[in-house]
Amino acid sequence: MPWQRDQYFKVHQEAEQLLRELGIDALPIDPFAIARRLDIETTPLPASAGGASGMLLHVRGVFGIGYPTHIDNKGFRNFSVAHEIGHYRLPGHIDAVLDVRGQHFSKAGFRSADRYEQEADQFASALLMPAKLFRSAVRRGVDGLQAIEALQAKCETSLEATAIRYAQTHRDPVAVVRSGANTIDYAFMSSALKDFPGLEWIRKGTPLPASSVTADFNADSENIARGLRAGGQSGLQDWFNGPHRQTIVEEVVGLGSYGKTLTVITGMESPDEIEDDEGELEDSWAVRFPG
Repeated sequence: MPWQRDQYFKVHQEAEQLLRELGIDALPIDPFAIARRLDIETTPLPASAGGASGMLLHVRGVFGIGYPTHIDNKGFRNFSVAHEIGHYRLPGHIDAVLDVRGQHFSKAGFRSADRYEQEADQFASALLMPAKLFRSAVRRGVDGLQAIEALQAKCETSLEATAIRYAQTHRDPVAVVRSGANTIDYAFMSSALKDFPGLEWIRKGTPLPASSVTADFNADSENIARGLRAGGQSGLQDWFNGPHRQTIVEEVVGLGSYGKTLTVITGMESPDEIEDDEGELEDSWAVRFPG
């Protein structure tokens, strides 16, 4: 399957254009403040609306956003409001998502297969974690889950959304996978990893690699429910098939009552770099005769 490069490029551009219009150029970015500046009222949804992550409302020319209260997590609330701003801002969304009563209930958080929900998720990610500011916030010498958690604190976002943005913007080979039990929900890969020739796309609904750290971790549901974590090594081929035999680093964390697991895969080396290293090694061992 061919890689879908820059699938959400225009969506990310829309988010960063809004930040430029509002003169916002520092982290963390407050989506509630952005909503106020757009004359959009925000109000908490009752906890009984637990199936919805947010709501966009349009009544007599006035827009409003309802944000969730059933999950006590500031990052989740921020993402939900940013998601609804995406529906408000992205071309065609208002006409597509609002029902005859002027209401739309969202499922934010990369859970939906609907095009408009996916675009609003991507808008929210770019709004709260614009690429330039996000990259500059990465501490030198820190990568993987440790870097993601530091960025999460800096951006006041959810761990899952931060991990996805980390994979989208990182210049090194990185992958982020969400799974439940033995099944993969999704995978996001950095551009550098997509450049590895011969890798296969990780498909939604496929089983976890049997030999992976994640499969072992997910075998005990208590690991997930208690938000435990694990780390170790596995093989690049185990996850992506293809011709590249490399040892990779897996970091796994349970997402608690959500019932999902987040896996961060790092430690891959570009095939070009491996070839360069092998060439240098061959040169160093070459027999040299005096002229």
